[in-house]
Amino acid sequence: MRYAISIPQFYADGEFDPRAFGAYVRRAEELGFHSGWTQEQVLTMNAMPQLGAVETMTYAAALTERLRLGCAVFVTPLHSPVHLARSLATLDQLSGGRVEVGVGSGGTRRPFAAFGIDPEGLISRFTEGIEVMRALWSRPSVDFEGRFWQLRDARILPGPVQKPSPPVWFGGGHPNALRRAARLGDGFFGAGSATTAAFAEQVRTLRAELAAAGRDAAGFPIAKRVYIAVDEDTGRARRRVEDALEKLYGTTAFAPVAVTGTPEQCVAGVREVIAAGAELVLFTPLFDEAEQMERVAAQIVPGLA
Repeated sequence: MRYAISIPQFYADGEFDPRAFGAYVRRAEELGFHSGWTQEQVLTMNAMPQLGAVETMTYAAALTERLRLGCAVFVTPLHSPVHLARSLATLDQLSGGRVEVGVGSGGTRRPFAAFGIDPEGLISRFTEGIEVMRALWSRPSVDFEGRFWQLRDARILPGPVQKPSPPVWFGGGHPNALRRAARLGDGFFGAGSATTAAFAEQVRTLRAELAAAGRDAAGFPIAKRVYIAVDEDTGRARRRVEDALEKLYGTTAFAPVAVTGTPEQCVAGVREVIAAGAELVLFTPLFDEAEQMERVAAQIVPGLA
């Protein structure tokens, strides 16, 4: 088992405290977390102001030495794969090879017009973009003739430290998304909005698809984001999580997915996620992040051993 922690990103204009942020990511490293993860939301579509994913990862990389750094997930169809490949290769160099890359198609409700993108062929754009990035990361020169992108003798130098590329985790819970993950991914990342029961079903489907694709499930890691609130006052923990998730998603419908309550209750909830198939758990506090991280490390992780 490996355990990860979310990197704080939710700050209103003027609220960001560089010292507190630095203390948080350095402490995450001291506590032994495997990795720290961001989320991507380019346009602020809800009541949660949010710093950019790559920029936050880069700042965290400069303040740490061992903590791996990821995003779960980049909505890659909204990016130029050439630009994103360059940014992540550079970050992999700057961090000494500590980058993890989560990718997802983002679904059809994204504001595509704001990005100059036609939603027609979304999945083809998604898979082709991943192919372009991996080619640029792994080859000295790339010729590519695709539906959306064409490259001639294209190079990104220096490439990433990790060869042939940083790990690419696929998100998405639809059976077709799980099939793509099994065929194209280096791992699967279950969404924080998925219930444990839904995640368990995704894992069963994914393992069947891995077998059908002739891939060894032992070499294909599975992760799950877990929204968590540790508090002896179980009612207060639930209310604070509901408020935060409503701001994040614009609805309280996802509140039941969170693991909340006393340390004993939280250990039991996370054990269910692990039993469902998670090999990496991404703990994501939604308030009092530094305090919650300390409680996770002291009261939750030891209870999972």
